[in-house]
Amino acid sequence: MSPTRRSILAGMAALPMARGALAQSPMGTARGPVEPNWPSLVSNYRYPDWFRDAKLGIWSHWGPQSVPEQGDWYGRFIYMQGHPMYAHHLKTYGHPSVAGMKDIQNRWTADRWEPEALIARYKKAGARYFMALANHHDNLDCYDSRYHAWNSLRVGPKRDVVGTWEKAARAAGLKFGVSNHSAHSWHWYQTAYGYDPTGPNKGERYDAFRLRKVDGKGQWWDGLDPQELYTGGHAVMPNGIDTIAGMEAWHDKHDGQWIETGPTDDPAYVTKWLLRQTDLVAKYKPDLVYFDDYGLPFGSIGLEAAADYYNRSIAWSGKIDVALFAKQLKPHERFGVVQDVERGFSDHLWDEPWQTDTCLGDWFYNVARLNDKSYKTAEQVVQRLADVVSKNGNLLLSVPQPGHGAIDSEEEQILDQLGAWTAVNDEAIFGSRPWRLYGEGPTKLTPGMQNEAGAGAFTPRDVRFTTNKGALYVLFLGWPSGTASVASLARGRVSGVIERATLLGGGHVAHRQDAAGLHLDLPRKPAGGFVPVIRLDGKGLV
Repeated sequence: MSPTRRSILAGMAALPMARGALAQSPMGTARGPVEPNWPSLVSNYRYPDWFRDAKLGIWSHWGPQSVPEQGDWYGRFIYMQGHPMYAHHLKTYGHPSVAGMKDIQNRWTADRWEPEALIARYKKAGARYFMALANHHDNLDCYDSRYHAWNSLRVGPKRDVVGTWEKAARAAGLKFGVSNHSAHSWHWYQTAYGYDPTGPNKGERYDAFRLRKVDGKGQWWDGLDPQELYTGGHAVMPNGIDTIAGMEAWHDKHDGQWIETGPTDDPAYVTKWLLRQTDLVAKYKPDLVYFDDYGLPFGSIGLEAAADYYNRSIAWSGKIDVALFAKQLKPHERFGVVQDVERGFSDHLWDEPWQTDTCLGDWFYNVARLNDKSYKTAEQVVQRLADVVSKNGNLLLSVPQPGHGAIDSEEEQILDQLGAWTAVNDEAIFGSRPWRLYGEGPTKLTPGMQNEAGAGAFTPRDVRFTTNKGALYVLFLGWPSGTASVASLARGRVSGVIERATLLGGGHVAHRQDAAGLHLDLPRKPAGGFVPVIRLDGKGLV
């Protein structure tokens, strides 16, 4: 047990205990040794070795918002006049007073989706776990949902998307996870209750405001209640706003924030969220669950969901053998669930395992990324992987899919290049552990999430370290020209003796060590080569 963990456990008695919460929890939660409070989560949880070994996961962040191929948050922005997605929707599908997000959901065909082939490609690229989107803020459950009628068996592909992914991933030997984003649907969708402040449809309310279950008679959505999908009008834009700027200001103030509480006028929304979550876990027994929340969703309800998941894991395997992710965790909370850092960095080596998630392009498929060649390159993905692993983390990489389900040719090429790199350098990543230092170099990373766009490019002087089975690995984030020097491995700064240096995939490398550093004579960069890895063998290095 690390000193940090001991100090955290020692201070847990000072934290409020939600005793009795389990007995009062909604139906469906599993009972067991883990109680719905932070002291119980922390004292019972241990990071699974398989997660620490896995290092790389692939995420299918795929759902109906992929259909228009316009990128993220389509289901919110189509209801905001003046936004490019509103303009695209109006031109392509019609006015949102008639053709809204419910209709986009039904256009999700998945007609070119080949899950087994995709899983095989992801595994070849190096993925050790796979995550499927269970639902997003657009509030469609992409699985056989017991408690939510708006699901992918009744709408869109008419298939159990999560269940199909789960079978394919497990057949390939990958750990399987699900992501749940629906805690935010209630405030995210409030634009759907608004109207155009200007133009020919000025003042005409959008479909969420107008439609009820009875209006579906004879329609494709006959028997479904749009209010269940759109969550109800909890913050409805008032009449009389007649400028786009006024509309934007109203939404920014009332529903445009990242809200972690439930709607005060509808406590049943939170109860239903828990039922949907426990149903999801019970059906698919995921090895990983991702919450798109700062802390656990809805406070005590999120604690119930976490305890339920851990207790189910104990029932499945005799121990807690799963990974549960949340964001912006307090220090003590990072020992009860795994911290996820979305599209961000760490500037230090963490005591505890963690994860960063990022994407080749936008979270939901955006054809502009293909057309303007703006995907992350395979080299950039490997640089991120090396940086994260050296700091005791994992990388979850999203590969966007269009609504039909087949990834594009650029994404295929990136994955193939990633697979070629991992095939040669796997021992430096998979099953590895951090060294005493994460690395060195001139590129400074700002810690936090949602900040990767402002990060500088890595250079050949940026170096990362990992260890595995007694060897020390040196990963150069850029390919050095000629002799490369690593100051952290200078004589007198590192204990032990370096007896041999080997370029993975390339053979022996001449080396010498002095008070200025370890000097390595690397070969010239090959065509298409990136992030060379040197294995150091010797005595007392790790």
